[in-house]
Amino acid sequence: MSDQARPLVLSAPRPRTLELIFAPEALARLRDENEVLEVEPEDIAGLDPVILGRVRYLIGQPALSPDTVAAMASLRCIFNVEGNLLDNMPYEHLFARGVHVVTTSQVFAEPVAEIGLGLALDLARGITDADLAFRQGRELWGAEGNASARLLSGADIGFIGFGDLGNALNRLLQGFRARVRAFDPWLPPSVLRENGVEPASLDEVLLGSDFVFVVASVTSENRGLLDARSFASMRKGAALILLSRAGVVDFDALMDAVRSGHILAASDVFPEEPPAKDHPVRSLPGFLRSAHRAGALDIAFKRMGDMVLEDMALMDRGLPPMRCKRAERETVSRMRSKPVERN
Repeated sequence: MSDQARPLVLSAPRPRTLELIFAPEALARLRDENEVLEVEPEDIAGLDPVILGRVRYLIGQPALSPDTVAAMASLRCIFNVEGNLLDNMPYEHLFARGVHVVTTSQVFAEPVAEIGLGLALDLARGITDADLAFRQGRELWGAEGNASARLLSGADIGFIGFGDLGNALNRLLQGFRARVRAFDPWLPPSVLRENGVEPASLDEVLLGSDFVFVVASVTSENRGLLDARSFASMRKGAALILLSRAGVVDFDALMDAVRSGHILAASDVFPEEPPAKDHPVRSLPGFLRSAHRAGALDIAFKRMGDMVLEDMALMDRGLPPMRCKRAERETVSRMRSKPVERN
């Protein structure tokens, strides 16, 4: 089959690469079934109009102007493979034309949920601190080493946000017989109840939880949502586990709350990544750190490619995408969980 007869796929997945997203056999299939043109995101607007007019699928999340979108007369779907929907393209134009915008972000839900559970157990039982003490010959044995330990089983657990990540984490917590509350203003209470979770206000989650998991995407409405007052309202000794984006919290206020001994915290994300070598979070007692690695597993990346291929096959048959998560007209422009700029 000639290139002109095959669908044209425009590939601009930075910060990902096709080799990261697709297993070798899947990448071979992508290139066998389609004409694939790989470009840098900033070069798309300058492509020949004839080429732009032939693009059926775009893999990536580049900034697109209304004029560039208008030139893509054959476009059916934009596959966001970074994981965060960005306010960087004219969604109203795309939706008006029936162009799908989808994200593969759900591939990260299980990996991040698992590390979130691990961080919570570590904070509850002091696993990392006990290991470091043992290495340094200052370990405390038996009950003496459990002065501040607690059980996750039977605890009061709160979620801030309850999307794909919240669902995945809630499934992992089922065996702990916990009471789980969730605050998510974008979901009706019935959805939470159907998942065995009690709908709650933000204050109810903060005041009534031994462990608070922050799993909400950053939006135009919740940046800096959790501030000094929020942390002060939490139970003394409670643990906050930040898994989504640092923009949801006032990070300095979070560190102050941990420094005071009022709460414990763990985070896989930070306002700047990596933090400066002398950043106080690096040496803050009571703060468990993870270097934005929760979801970065090869198996998760490769699932992205499989999802893209499955949805392309559906759309080639005139059907809607089913594997990737579609952007919603009412909420996509509110998303602010853009990739963190790394130093």
